[in-house]
Amino acid sequence: MSIEEGTKFQISQSIQGYFNSAESMTVISNNGTTVQFTLGDGKGAGAMPIEHLNHLLKKSTLTKIPNKRALLNSDQEEQIS
Repeated sequence: MSIEEGTKFQISQSIQGYFNSAESMTVISNNGTTVQFTLGDGKGAGAMPIEHLNHLLKKSTLTKIPNKRALLNSDQEEQIS
C-alpha cells in the first residue's frame, strides 16, 4: 500500500495511549523512509519509520480511513455502468 500525503488512519483503542489518546492520524509527508503525521483533535504530531507504520497496518492497529472523494468517485462509476 502506498502511503500518500493526506492519508488518514483510525488508531485502535489498544494503542491510542502511545498516540496521546488520539483516535486518528493523518500523514503530512512521506520521504520513502520516514512518515510524518498529525494526530486528530489537535493532539500533536510525530514521525515514524515507514517499516513501523506498515507493521502497525499489518497488525490492524491502524486502519486506513477511505477518502470521501474516492468513495464518491466509486459511487458515480457504479451509476454510470
